[in-house]
Amino acid sequence: MSQDSIVHDDEGAVPPTLPSDPSRRFWIGTSCAMGGAVGVAAAVPFVSTFAPSERARAAGAPVEVDISTIAPGEMRTIEWRGKPVWLIHRTKEQLASLKDDTAELADPNSNRPGYTPPYAKNEWRSRKPEMFVCVGICTHLGCSPTPKFQTGPQPSLPNNWEGGFLCPCHGSTFDMAGRVFKNKPAPDNLEVPPYQYLSDTRIIVGVDEDNKA
Repeated sequence: MSQDSIVHDDEGAVPPTLPSDPSRRFWIGTSCAMGGAVGVAAAVPFVSTFAPSERARAAGAPVEVDISTIAPGEMRTIEWRGKPVWLIHRTKEQLASLKDDTAELADPNSNRPGYTPPYAKNEWRSRKPEMFVCVGICTHLGCSPTPKFQTGPQPSLPNNWEGGFLCPCHGSTFDMAGRVFKNKPAPDNLEVPPYQYLSDTRIIVGVDEDNKA
């Protein structure tokens, strides 16, 4: 029960035929003031509990990632601004495949605006060849593609498949640099988010030359 409720109940107990007691009124006012001060003091540590959680920070703020534990051929998914972001440590074989499939790609040089920052407009679409960072959302209707790193014939994939991603919703395929193949529903390559290296083993997603924290 709040302090205000207690005061209200006390005042309601005074018979209406009796004159009000000035000293009583003074102590009630003083008690209210003290109660308010205590409430403010108590609110200080309580407000600190509203600090954003790790998940909230990941959803709207830059996210730091230790990439030292991502082995070649493995992928890690983080959340940034409510979107899945993939960090893929590509093998030498996966990197070599990026030179072989350019004739089959809709935008091999990532010239279409909006999805590739300048530092990723290369054959790897990344700052460093081995580590690929992209938003795991198909540019068609927003489904999340499925990693298909195994090479060779597979359901819904060509016989000469060299690894990449398959969108399960409408069949769009992307290579190991997130570049979309020709004649697919997806109009663009997978998005490369803003990111930077903090060290050889740490990346921050959400910050780059044009996007400050």
